[in-house]
Amino acid sequence: MDFAQRTIDLARANVDEGGRPFATVIVRDGAVIAESANRVAQTHDPTAHAEVLAIREACTRLGTEQLTGCTAYVLAQPCPMCLGALYYCSPDEVVFLTERDAYEPYYVDDRRYFELSTFYDEFAKPWQERRLPMRHAPQDAAVDVYRHWNTRNGGHRTVTLV
Repeated sequence: MDFAQRTIDLARANVDEGGRPFATVIVRDGAVIAESANRVAQTHDPTAHAEVLAIREACTRLGTEQLTGCTAYVLAQPCPMCLGALYYCSPDEVVFLTERDAYEPYYVDDRRYFELSTFYDEFAKPWQERRLPMRHAPQDAAVDVYRHWNTRNGGHRTVTLV
């Protein structure tokens, strides 16, 4: 099976059904483990990106939050949310089929703080300089939640080294 073409076909079918032009196929040992098109328009859920939905399905199916041994095929360079999800699940490789510069002339998103030309730059800024209003409201009790988690998990921090 041509997994890149399968990703393209899913995205095209999603557009035909009124959805957005994004899709993801997750493969392990030469077989599709999970796949999804972007379902934001259909579900009214702004987190229903193709990568996130496919990751959820793959992890549930495999019974793990790690996608070691998998390759994720995505139609476009992942957005920051999807990139974060991909980092968390750690597939062996992410194959993206188009860059933002290539699809930007054809794709428009109508969100308040989102323009392809500036959105990705927002993540490099300190939180105080982002377009999305943010406020830090420190609470000592918030850190206690992490202390509690640390205690329940043996009292030491384990870091996975690559």
